[in-house]
Amino acid sequence: IQKFLILSSFSTETPQLNPVIEPLSWMLGTWLSDPPGDGDFPTMKPFQYLEEVHISHVGQPMLNFSFNAFHPDTRKPMHRECGFIRLKPDTNKVAFISAQNTGLVEVEEGEVNGQELSIASHSIARISFAKKPHVEQVTYLPSTRLLYPGCVCLFPSQITRKFRLNSDGKLEQTVSMATTAQPMTQHLHITYKKVTP
Repeated sequence: IQKFLILSSFSTETPQLNPVIEPLSWMLGTWLSDPPGDGDFPTMKPFQYLEEVHISHVGQPMLNFSFNAFHPDTRKPMHRECGFIRLKPDTNKVAFISAQNTGLVEVEEGEVNGQELSIASHSIARISFAKKPHVEQVTYLPSTRLLYPGCVCLFPSQITRKFRLNSDGKLEQTVSMATTAQPMTQHLHITYKKVTP
């Protein structure tokens, strides 16, 4: 019988932040939507959602993230997304790598400037049985994702996001997208308050 070590149990100390990702340190923490986020798109009814965001590090030159959306009334889980944010050393160039419960995998690239991160799709892959219409362009301006009440599950072929830390200490995100049937349109907007560092 082979024995496996649980490496995380050896240390309870918080790892030191890798200096490569210092320009993204303003994103670290657990964030909760405040107020609920708003979603809209020409092919669906307007809706609201709650979202919990965890952005952390383990001492490596990247951030780890998870976005978990919930129905505002029933608290039932909705959209899920997790991945990594990498910063090219000695530059402001950023890569955002995510896997989503909708069957979408994305690589987005862009730049961090001060306390604002702007990224756009570099490559997108989707499961073979993704629903149509496929999203052609998405713009994320610190907001949430897809799969909300009344949402026709749309799958992007291009995405742009912007995350911004506001002067009041809240994280803001906005998402825009285009599908094969609709031009580029804002889809989601949300503001988060930090609940843990």
